[in-house]
Amino acid sequence: MQRQGRFDRFINALSRVEISDRACNQYAPGDRGNAYRRRNLELYLQEIGSPRMILIGEAPSYRGGRLTGIPFTSEQIMLSGVGGRFLGSDRGYRKAAPGIQRSTEASATMVWATIACIDPLPLLWNAFPFHPFDTGNPSSNRMPGVGELRIGADFIERMLELFPIECVVAIGNQADISLSQLGIEHEKVRHPSQGGKVKFVAGMARLWQQKTV
Repeated sequence: MQRQGRFDRFINALSRVEISDRACNQYAPGDRGNAYRRRNLELYLQEIGSPRMILIGEAPSYRGGRLTGIPFTSEQIMLSGVGGRFLGSDRGYRKAAPGIQRSTEASATMVWATIACIDPLPLLWNAFPFHPFDTGNPSSNRMPGVGELRIGADFIERMLELFPIECVVAIGNQADISLSQLGIEHEKVRHPSQGGKVKFVAGMARLWQQKTV
């Protein structure tokens, strides 16, 4: 019950953050879909157990965490599950957006395909936990700004207090910047988007091998 309370406080804090009109708080109150996303995130944090590694990306995409509430996770991954042992609609995860079609997202697919064999599963998070988009186009993605990374820094620190993390990994430059500014010791791997899949997979294999030697 104590851990449950910590998750509640964490998610409530996320829901209360006010951001610019060029970003979406997918956990904000007053929207039924966002209520499902808060619940999806809560289930994810409960189900992840006691991860030793955390992977921190840049920000949710409009086809991934923006829709599901879970970083690096599309609707297809969230509802279908991972190898029958994680995620899945049978565990209570719900589609928050209208319609029956499930979103897919390339980076999410690559990340889950890469980490599925790691035990315990790494925790996934973002340097900016809300969805940043180009002005007037919510169905787009943009790089979070300096002020947005400052907002996200507080939640990185809170997340590290919730779990027994031993290895922090920055996926890409924005996460690397945030973690460096926070003074958090970490590794860095290439982001899998924009042709970075091979280097991301190789980087994760190197880190996992180091941890198992």
